[in-house]
Amino acid sequence: MVGHARAGALAGAALLLTGLLAGCDSGTDDKPADRTDPGAASSPGGTPATPDGRPGSPPLPAALTSQQVDWNTCEAPAGGSAPGDDWQCAKVKVPLDYAKPDGDTIGIAVIRKNAQGEARRLGAMLFNFGGPGGSGVSMLPRLADSYRKLNTRYDLVSFDPRGVAASAGVNCRTDKETEDANRKVDMTPDTPAEEAAFMKDGAAFGAGCERRSGKVLPYVGTTNAARDMDLIRQVLDEKKLNYFGISYGTELGGTYAHLFPERIGRTVLDAVVDPTADAIGHARNQATGFQRALENYLKDRGQDPKDGTRRITRLLEQLDKKPLPTSSGRELNESLAITGIVMPLYSKSSWPYLTRALDEAEKSGTGTMLLQLADAYNGRDEKGHYDTQNHSQRAISCADSRLRPTAAEARALLPEFRKLSPVFGPFLAWDTAGWCAQWPVKGEHDHPEASAPGAGPILVVGTTGDPATPYEGARRMADELGKGVGVMLTNKGEGHGSYGESACVTATVDAYFLDGKVPADGKTCS
Repeated sequence: MVGHARAGALAGAALLLTGLLAGCDSGTDDKPADRTDPGAASSPGGTPATPDGRPGSPPLPAALTSQQVDWNTCEAPAGGSAPGDDWQCAKVKVPLDYAKPDGDTIGIAVIRKNAQGEARRLGAMLFNFGGPGGSGVSMLPRLADSYRKLNTRYDLVSFDPRGVAASAGVNCRTDKETEDANRKVDMTPDTPAEEAAFMKDGAAFGAGCERRSGKVLPYVGTTNAARDMDLIRQVLDEKKLNYFGISYGTELGGTYAHLFPERIGRTVLDAVVDPTADAIGHARNQATGFQRALENYLKDRGQDPKDGTRRITRLLEQLDKKPLPTSSGRELNESLAITGIVMPLYSKSSWPYLTRALDEAEKSGTGTMLLQLADAYNGRDEKGHYDTQNHSQRAISCADSRLRPTAAEARALLPEFRKLSPVFGPFLAWDTAGWCAQWPVKGEHDHPEASAPGAGPILVVGTTGDPATPYEGARRMADELGKGVGVMLTNKGEGHGSYGESACVTATVDAYFLDGKVPADGKTCS
């Protein structure tokens, strides 16, 4: 979905699209994967808070903080292949509920590749590539070449956050239920009947999560994931946490910095979630960001942005009335088409795929390519199996945000959101209500706290043309982290994330991680 955008590392999107439309195979897991909802600053499990808002949880038992994990050869993740002999995998035990640290535990799946130069090793670097709901265990080996230089001095480490994949992953509905919803539920309802079906589907999704994953559902929020990161730090025997967060990973990193400012090592946040926005604010930001990216794409194609937007809007209106056929026998409806348009906007290198897909729909009257893009975004393989990232995404997001907009409140947003983006605005306005409809777990707050007084410098990287986490959010994150903590680096470019895409950003980040060189606050790469 757009409002709950799946956006991991930019390299992941490029890998996906290259294979997808070249070979017509949508069975890869390397998909954009980011949900940009607010994070959390207190535990949902009843953890008491101190006056300044920081959770005052009981100390962890030595059985957890001193645990010796058993590193073994990695098995193949679901839908993927084993990463090879250079990689080791393990499970780290963490409390299910940090308010009851001696109670039930869950296992957090962790993967690592040791530094190539032991004599010059600086420590471990923990990655989160986005989501929420993205599997770091699956993603890191696929993207490791992008971080080869960092691997000369750091162990590369990532994990499946709680509620994700191999870490007590949330499961909410069957493949058939997902397929039926994608086919039947109009995500931009126009009639009372469509509105009712839309809200009913959101409530049914939440009920399915409670039935299948009710034990972990109250504890999958961002604050608990940040605490898990600190326990991973201890298990890895690191005095401070060196961290690279991308997209939702920046929200997780900001939350960690707030909770544990004295434990911040070298930290980079790239493609930054706005920590000052609530769930509706994020939808508003994304309507602005995706429309901006679409207009930049249209300009690059030599088209007038207003004319191009009107043409795409007309296409969507036609699809709302009559879906297009595809080579698979399935149909491309309006909701799937919006998702398919979103997918290639994450990376400028993917814009040619959007051109091919739109040309097919407009000139040939078939929607095969847009449907392939939507399937990849939605985690559907060619056999009709869906991954569960969307389940984890929603569970984490709804545990984090206490906002529960009604259908009437979403409807009231439509004029503003249509003005922001005729293409994406209605989808995003309705998404505010459908995502957490009648959710069985209370959300924690309106937006996360990211202030981190006393922390070391944190490099905050914003890209001016970022669709999913618009540039303005990076500036706000740098400000929220605090003076002397947030160091702003601007990348003048397109796409979601800049490391590995901008030579200037990559060199700046490498110099910071490898040599401790902090750039001047406000540096610009173009």
